[in-house]
Amino acid sequence: MERKKITPVDIQAMKREGRKITMLTAYDYPMALLEDRAGIDIILVGDSLAMTVLGYENTLPVTMDEMIHHTKAVARGAKHALILGDMPFMSYNCSEREAILNAGRFMKEAGADAVKLEGGVSVKETVRAIVKAGIPVMGHIGLTPQTISMLGGFKVQGKDAKGAQKIIDDALQLEEAGAFSVLLEAVPAPIAKMVTERLSVPTIGIGAGVHCDGQVLVVHDMLGLFDRFTPKFAKRYINLSEPILKAFESYIDEVRSGAFPTDQHSFHIDEKELSKIEA
Repeated sequence: MERKKITPVDIQAMKREGRKITMLTAYDYPMALLEDRAGIDIILVGDSLAMTVLGYENTLPVTMDEMIHHTKAVARGAKHALILGDMPFMSYNCSEREAILNAGRFMKEAGADAVKLEGGVSVKETVRAIVKAGIPVMGHIGLTPQTISMLGGFKVQGKDAKGAQKIIDDALQLEEAGAFSVLLEAVPAPIAKMVTERLSVPTIGIGAGVHCDGQVLVVHDMLGLFDRFTPKFAKRYINLSEPILKAFESYIDEVRSGAFPTDQHSFHIDEKELSKIEA
């Protein structure tokens, strides 16, 4: 049966029907193609590409133009998954007008189906404005990497009553502002369970336990392609870096020894035609 394009309405229906939502990051055409073929529900073109693909120290330097560039590639590869553009640092923090324009770029230029932005109560009016403009929004609370310096580093959020209450309040405010779902990052599982039960919209967890309506991982973490560090909440399903490294080393050895290329990898010309060429 032909798979149809997944929309935010479908994602919300999955929560009502008790079906778990799957989400992965992708930053280019071939990865998006594979994830789409596998049946992933949501593909996030995350600002994590700043680190995993572009080599920055953190997510802050990545620009709107870079995000648009990679989202375009993902949109060419994924025809069924919902494509989610991650709004980079300072693309929605200055004014509602600028936030709407940048969110619109993801939809109009890049082919995204929705956008994601970080923050709770502090960005609820921005979320409301973007949604009012006709652009679906996923919220992102808990550990928010774009404001990592204010959080004191990569730490679990909501470990005391005050912090937990803030996460719950943020989630409710995002839902009220019109977010179609909320991502919970590095939140204690019991708190994520409370949020998931309180919200009518889906929760997507990353380091937030099994009770969320769905899960997301950074694809480079789960495939073992990013070796700078691996978060505690990231499960490595395979370590592709080792066989890739061995393939590179084999290629180097074969080129240097003359074992590659062989006749199998070469093109030939008829001997008669070859004899007509002046030496």
